[in-house]
Amino acid sequence: MSGDWAVELHGVRKCYGRGGNAVHALRGIDLTLPPGTFTAVMGPSGSGKSTFLQCAAGLDRPSAGTVRLGGTEITGMKENKLTALRRTRLGFVFQAFNLLPSLTVEQNVVLPMRLAGHRPDRRRTAEVLAQVGLADKARRRPGQLSGGQQQRVAIARALVTRPDVVFADEPTGALDTTTAAEILTLLRDAVDTYGATVVMVTHDPTAAAWADRVLFLADGEIADHLDRSPADRIAARMTALTARPAYAEAAA
Repeated sequence: MSGDWAVELHGVRKCYGRGGNAVHALRGIDLTLPPGTFTAVMGPSGSGKSTFLQCAAGLDRPSAGTVRLGGTEITGMKENKLTALRRTRLGFVFQAFNLLPSLTVEQNVVLPMRLAGHRPDRRRTAEVLAQVGLADKARRRPGQLSGGQQQRVAIARALVTRPDVVFADEPTGALDTTTAAEILTLLRDAVDTYGATVVMVTHDPTAAAWADRVLFLADGEIADHLDRSPADRIAARMTALTARPAYAEAAA
């Protein structure tokens, strides 16, 4: 990977609408994340978490500022090149598993390779399915799997191209506590064992506690951060953020 940083955002702003109706979702985000790290992003409702993820991952274009992924500036990149970059150098895991029900587990995992015009690497596919504990489920269809197993397929799909960065948006939001811990173990392992970079948006302090660093967004800005902290400390920081006057008024 070129560049010293896996993810770089400089002066990133995102505004929806114009004039008096304008909504400033991001208000100048400056952030650099080194390769091989696990970052959780938290914040009150409306703080800009989803917009941050979409701009950082090239799924949405910022109104101002620059975004670099693995040293490549993506801000002004043409859509076809951006699409190719997302398929080869980025991985995505969402709360909804986004698996195609008519395809087998193996076919779902190799989909990014096929969409990028590459011949699927069967050895690599078998490797990632074994990594997520689904080596014996390659021929099954998503409907034959539990929710946790389907999310494991989504993680295998995200990892199969050896991406620079895996972006995860509430990956444990639809799962029970035990299954969520299994999914977070896989994401943690992708960082520690395989050197992946994971950026995860979550509302759950227990999930965030698996990360190396937790970033707290408030009103479109990075308001705070914690390094390697337990869930209760993360929860306390979130409570303090939510109690800020602007949020207390909005909630009233």
